[in-house]
Amino acid sequence: MSETLPPPPNDPHIRWRFIRDILVFQLKLVLGNLQNFVLVPVSLVAAGVDLFVKGKHEGERFYWVMEWGRRTDEMINVYGSIGGYHATGGEDEHPLVKNLNVDALLARVEGVIVREYEKGGTAASIKGAVDRAIDEMQAHGDKGKAKFDGAFQSVTEKFKPKPEPSPQQDQEPPAELP
Repeated sequence: MSETLPPPPNDPHIRWRFIRDILVFQLKLVLGNLQNFVLVPVSLVAAGVDLFVKGKHEGERFYWVMEWGRRTDEMINVYGSIGGYHATGGEDEHPLVKNLNVDALLARVEGVIVREYEKGGTAASIKGAVDRAIDEMQAHGDKGKAKFDGAFQSVTEKFKPKPEPSPQQDQEPPAELP
């Protein structure tokens, strides 16, 4: 369970891990949506063919498409930053998933960037500049935090459901007798 927690606050690279996780999550969401965009028509066609063309067993093509979808979903591993599939994956995990996935590809790219950073190259100077810019934005952002919190509270109050009046409140009070 400790794998799902963010790195400790004294980690000097915590900001970059967070930024990386944001970017990787967004990339994986896009890839997952592309996968779904492809799987919808492909699975419908496979199901249609299975309904009209006899295979070795009922739904053979459709279930093959589902298995392909499951494997590609595991390869994308959208929730990898908090453990994802591979935290619970077992012996039934396909060998390709272990070696050929988005996380492995990104780890290779990240390795190149880290090696460049360690050499003091372009990546190091870019990281330093971005760190300074983020620090400056956060310093100015702290000043506006109270304003933002107030505005956010105001907006959330406007969208809160109003309590329904009770049926008795809708009725006019009985007229008093003289």
